[in-house]
Amino acid sequence: MLVLGFLLFSRLHAAAGTSRAAATANARHLQSVERVLHLDVEPAANRWLAGHPALIQPAVYCYRLYYAVLLGVLVWVYVRHTEVYRQVRRTLLAMAVLVLPVFWALPMSPPRFALPGVVDVVAEHDLFGSTASRDLGNGQNHFSAMPSMHVGWSLWCAYAVWLALRATHPRAALLVWAFPLVMTAVVLTTGNHYVLDVAGSAALLAIAAGVAARIGSGERARVAGPVAQEQQNERQQE
Repeated sequence: MLVLGFLLFSRLHAAAGTSRAAATANARHLQSVERVLHLDVEPAANRWLAGHPALIQPAVYCYRLYYAVLLGVLVWVYVRHTEVYRQVRRTLLAMAVLVLPVFWALPMSPPRFALPGVVDVVAEHDLFGSTASRDLGNGQNHFSAMPSMHVGWSLWCAYAVWLALRATHPRAALLVWAFPLVMTAVVLTTGNHYVLDVAGSAALLAIAAGVAARIGSGERARVAGPVAQEQQNERQQE
């Protein structure tokens, strides 16, 4: 079911909000908001990475291969921490469902397209030699910068591990939040996302976790209802 859900998500994501004109207009509006808030750090961050060649390849690896971490965390929780697996799986699916309307309603051009002078670091130094991030006709959605799902899925990984370890290994549970912080630095410096995209990712996780918790509470209540009724009947018979 999870695999089918993500295949469907991929298809719907690819079809969502593909208007370049709308994506560019939204990106310009977002940039104006960031300027007012003094958050428009993306060009400076991109120049900083371009000036530190030793960090470019690690950044590209992180950007390209984070799906391996996502899959690894999902399998690890399923095998080793079944007590939280249903909660984190619901959260993952809720994130996928909740973000699609945003992609459809708010197409967003990334800094590498919308900001003059920003270098597409991933395309320039891709470890697979791919230029897919520049090819607008390859079937991918290049205008879904808001929110950043690289950061969103990384936040989910940290949340899942934190939920599994917080009772037994509280320090390790806190350390895992370094992963989405690193991913935030990667997406900003490589020219793929804005600061407010990252804020949108954090909001997405928080809402999805709340929705998943509510669904879980409802399921537990439905299961507990017949048991409680049976216990009440037994007490009445006594």
